[in-house]
Amino acid sequence: MNPTEHKIPINWFRVIVFFVIATAISNVFRFDVFDLKAELEKLPTWIYILSNVLLEGSGVLLGALIILPLLKKERKSAISLFGTSKSKSLLMAVIPILVLGVIGVQNRFEMNPHLYGIVASIGTLLYCVMEEYGWRGYLQEELKGIKPGLKYAIIGCIWYVWHLSFLSNSGIGNNLFFLSMLILGSWGLGQVADATKSIIASACFHMIIQIMMLNALFRDGINGTQKLIILVITVIIWIAILKKWSKR
Repeated sequence: MNPTEHKIPINWFRVIVFFVIATAISNVFRFDVFDLKAELEKLPTWIYILSNVLLEGSGVLLGALIILPLLKKERKSAISLFGTSKSKSLLMAVIPILVLGVIGVQNRFEMNPHLYGIVASIGTLLYCVMEEYGWRGYLQEELKGIKPGLKYAIIGCIWYVWHLSFLSNSGIGNNLFFLSMLILGSWGLGQVADATKSIIASACFHMIIQIMMLNALFRDGINGTQKLIILVITVIIWIAILKKWSKR
């Protein structure tokens, strides 16, 4: 980090407003407060999937879209949607969609597994881009003046509270594990964002974590062997892309 970055002021009021918007709006849909999912499921599968993920990620994106312009009035924001290479960002995004389309994903909608793999991967990637727009695109830039270790710890803690997972899972061990994973994830995804300045690039790695561990769209549709194949193929290609990217 450039030593001058430690002198960059942080507007904690902006951070709080972003967090309130992101948490309030996203969790209305994540916890299905208005029972919208039952109505959305009546729509064609691909519309249901895309609508659901867009609503759940809307709070983080909206918070960033409202607060980020205020940050940019003070200083330039280095991280953007495509970063320093639009072509490499798009190439990284296409890889998991193709891999999941070829492998296919079993699903409860009785949709062709290969078509479902494409739709679910596109939906998941869009969701991850919306999240990354807030966590890396705004929050990481806002906290630019803090030492890296503390910065990623703060982002991870805010990310953890945003999930409100402690409301449905009261186990201390599980919550501490989840918190530690989000702090570690904030560091890892933050490294990708810093290297590429690309929200899409960090969203790709966010997406693979979702597929491996959390995402309901894939949870019962691919087995352990398929997950390993998806992980190995995508990450190897992404690392190759990032190496070329760093030489640029």
